[in-house]
Amino acid sequence: MLRPPDACRYLRLANDLPIWSTILPMAQLRSVDLPALVSAMVSEQASDLHLVARHPPMLRVHGDLQEIGSGPLSAEAIVEAIRSIAPPGTATRIGVANDLDFAATVAVDGRPVRVRGNLFIASGESGACLRLIPDQIPTLNELAFPLELAERIWKLTNGLVLITGITGSGKTTSLAALVQGLNAAGGLRIITIEEPIEYVYPHAPRSVVTQREVGRDVDTFYDGLRFGLRQDPDVLLVGEIRDRETAQLALSAAETGHLIFATLHTADAKGAITRLIDLFPSDVHNDVRTQLSLSLRYVIAQHLLPPPQRGGRRILALEVLFANFGVRSAIRAGKIESLDTAIQSGRKDGMISLDGYLRELVQQGRIDLATARQFAKDPAEFGA
Repeated sequence: MLRPPDACRYLRLANDLPIWSTILPMAQLRSVDLPALVSAMVSEQASDLHLVARHPPMLRVHGDLQEIGSGPLSAEAIVEAIRSIAPPGTATRIGVANDLDFAATVAVDGRPVRVRGNLFIASGESGACLRLIPDQIPTLNELAFPLELAERIWKLTNGLVLITGITGSGKTTSLAALVQGLNAAGGLRIITIEEPIEYVYPHAPRSVVTQREVGRDVDTFYDGLRFGLRQDPDVLLVGEIRDRETAQLALSAAETGHLIFATLHTADAKGAITRLIDLFPSDVHNDVRTQLSLSLRYVIAQHLLPPPQRGGRRILALEVLFANFGVRSAIRAGKIESLDTAIQSGRKDGMISLDGYLRELVQQGRIDLATARQFAKDPAEFGA
């Protein structure tokens, strides 16, 4: 963890006085050394950097927030820091749009470090959040993602695979690792539509990967998916399904011989089904449920949990729904509440209940009972 005496080298006032100067102890910082902050992210293994007006810079390290400066930032300093790294298309929109998503490369000690950024307005002042993007796509082993599950997914030739979870649960990383497995195997035309592009897929023999960024290469996820279907794809990755049009096109594409990967923001697998259906007007829900029952293959709900020792790397926990006959029938009939029971009884088909996964993590000593109770659907199973 960075301590105040060490942190002073990361931030300096415009006149180059260290922020620990006693002359202006509470003055808002007028400049930000962003490469130094990103360097701190790398050295501290932080996932995110928060730059918020009237607050000191904060790192999120293994789920916990840590200050790395003693002085509050000014909104102007934040804007100028982001402007210095933002791609041209984003830089021209600063001051016009209230929210801007972008990916950028920051030079740290002579080497490029990629970050995903969001510049926002809060209470009339600018703030930003930067997320560190690893140089390489993590392997499934590094993520502790079940290889048996990945192999089942890699054998699919069509259908819809949803990765769901709350913000910061690792959806994008798991999705990248799964798609990279297909890329490395070769023989596939893969198209991704992302906002922004985070992981860059390496060239692999006999594979062709095209990555399109919303707002730069294509206007919307819907347009990226619509035009992508005209580019002879085998696999399409949709960064997020946000609207009815994109959902409808993803379902249709999955039905017509394409393998579609997408993310949704829901806490569990059952919620992903409900969320997808609720994107449509109620008068067509029956038709949507029928179409979804035919096209859905997997829903994987993710959580990142704190380890027993504070400050360690967070632990992946999963809930896995596979669209077997019983699940398809339940979706078609609108019996969404029965999906929890289907997951519990579907282990032979590769389904995994969240509570069952938590139980295994407790037995392995990777999480403690208190954490299991906190995230369990039925805390009573863990002695609550």
